[in-house]
Amino acid sequence: MLWAATGVVALGFLITLEIVARRCCGTPGPMTNQAEEVIFAPKPGPLYAGMALMMVVLTWRQRFIAAGVAIGIDVVFVGVRWAVDAKMTDGHFFGNGALWVMLGCAVIAVTRRTGRERVLLLKGVGLGLLLVAGRKTGDTWLLITSKTRPSVLDPYVATADHALGNPSWLAGRMVEATGPIGTHLLGWVYAQLAVAAVVVALYQLRNVRVERRFPRHHLVRTFLVIGLLGPGIYMLFPVVGPVFAYGPGASGTGGVHWAVANLWPDTPPPISTPHPVSYDEITPRNCMPSLHTAWATAIFIHSRTGPRILRYAGAFWLIATLGATLGFGYHYGTDLVAGVVFALTIEAALRSLERGWDRSGTQMVAHGTAVFAALLVSYRYLPMEMALHPWVFGPLLILAMISVIHGYLRTTRLWESKAAPALRPDPLPELV
Repeated sequence: MLWAATGVVALGFLITLEIVARRCCGTPGPMTNQAEEVIFAPKPGPLYAGMALMMVVLTWRQRFIAAGVAIGIDVVFVGVRWAVDAKMTDGHFFGNGALWVMLGCAVIAVTRRTGRERVLLLKGVGLGLLLVAGRKTGDTWLLITSKTRPSVLDPYVATADHALGNPSWLAGRMVEATGPIGTHLLGWVYAQLAVAAVVVALYQLRNVRVERRFPRHHLVRTFLVIGLLGPGIYMLFPVVGPVFAYGPGASGTGGVHWAVANLWPDTPPPISTPHPVSYDEITPRNCMPSLHTAWATAIFIHSRTGPRILRYAGAFWLIATLGATLGFGYHYGTDLVAGVVFALTIEAALRSLERGWDRSGTQMVAHGTAVFAALLVSYRYLPMEMALHPWVFGPLLILAMISVIHGYLRTTRLWESKAAPALRPDPLPELV
């Protein structure tokens, strides 16, 4: 019933987003874009990542068959496109095979499976398609933010960022100093965040086929909820980022024409009374909070239960993602603080939902929510005070984030101590 209710809600949300995209932006929504990828050239990454998640419910023999069929279908599609000289953008010329395999498994589940086997296969297909649909939904939502929020609040966030010492400006100069090697490495890490998430998720879901059930909590749940709730904050607090508001823009978007001033990353913005500024209808208002930071934090948390190499990879991905978000000018330091608090609050809420709400879980979620709300309010209404008194507000921001981190660690350790079975004493020999 829970999975059915989730499916109905997701379908309703996608239909609503499709209507809004067509009326507000005049473009197709996520459902239309996803349907087009059955035939037209898609972006391969999300589709094959979704198929990889789906295959956790299959046997090894079925996995090899599914992968072979997907690759075979893609070979046929690529051959046809090459023969007819079809136009393809951004080098996207394969990926349809993964989508066809997921849809085919859904048909097999309905027509050829029964009972628990049908439910398990449908759950696997749903998990894979949710990842794909999440990407399409995010792209559509970002377009909506650029069309419906003509003014951005970057001057407020940039002013408040003085309390942290303008870390984006500092990181931007450091990345420039590393040359192409550092730039390419951080760019690759930033772009492949979803791949890191899939790797950790596959480790967590490695026993699904044997146990015939999914674990009650795993990274994909946190990843999707962060992506679902985060864009709502974008609408309340539209921010485009330092490289767009105070720099030359990136990837042909934004630029000096729309920027408040061309200062990033060499000269921190002067302290002056902030006000909303107009920006273009192309650049997403996707800074507050930093969802890349939130997702990387979730990957780090879930990688802690894995082997040493996975723990090292999770730590590396978090550090590199923080460096990329700041060093490329996509986020302010205040965005990152909010992103960490946002991720820990959602993770605590999902774990409380999984194990049953208790006092410690409720207090942790309430504390995280209050701190997150206080951060947004202070960025919007106290930026001048924060900039003029950095030695007061800078430590306060860090302490607020640390308080949420400490609360999360204390709460989860309490849960783990309660869940650990009591040790039974060894029997003692008796005199006869």
